[in-house]
Amino acid sequence: MLDPVHPPHGFRVLFVEDDVRLARLTAEFLESQGLLVTHVADGEAGLREAAGTSFDVVVLDWMLPKKDGLAVCEALRQRSDVPILFLTARGEEVDRVLGLRLGADDYLTKPFSTRELLARLEALVRRARGQAGPSREVLQQGPLTLDPGALEARWDGAPLPLTAYEFSLLRALAQNAGRILGRERLMELAGADTERAFDRSIDVHVSRLRQKLGPQGRHALKTVRGAGYLFSLDEER
Repeated sequence: MLDPVHPPHGFRVLFVEDDVRLARLTAEFLESQGLLVTHVADGEAGLREAAGTSFDVVVLDWMLPKKDGLAVCEALRQRSDVPILFLTARGEEVDRVLGLRLGADDYLTKPFSTRELLARLEALVRRARGQAGPSREVLQQGPLTLDPGALEARWDGAPLPLTAYEFSLLRALAQNAGRILGRERLMELAGADTERAFDRSIDVHVSRLRQKLGPQGRHALKTVRGAGYLFSLDEER
């Protein structure tokens, strides 16, 4: 879970990467920007570190010794909503979709710009702290309650275990209840980089969100074929 007491000059990053030189250079840059970086070189060590320390964000390589990044991501998601960014040399869409389905929030393909990595980590942490978007007021749509300040979502009073990005998606949809949002517009409202995002990424996130809403809530999140997505409590839509 996220640490409620944040470092004064940045946030805590768990960096799981087996390329020692890449990890050293990347960590040096991030630390020069005020972040606190903990580096480990294999998947099992990453899980141990995550279990013993609270981090604000996890940077996770895809190909790792002992336990690969997909297995680490899946294990982390079972117990934490900490934002996860994948670093991968794999550029195929099917691989990116797989990572997102297992719970990753974002990805960068190697080789990458350290400045872009920093910007993406900052965006993930802002979102996780409920600081993304102009409004932090509690939003109520029928049985759905969204509290951006606490990053809490509830359906009929029952908590929804959403990641920060899933929360942003649901808030964007609920704030525009009754309106169809195309994929690009929805990604923009949720804070995604639409220049880098691909169509299926939003479909994967919405699918995960619908599963978490459960049998009572998933009906409110509707797919409008060829147009986008719609949040509506009207059963007939």
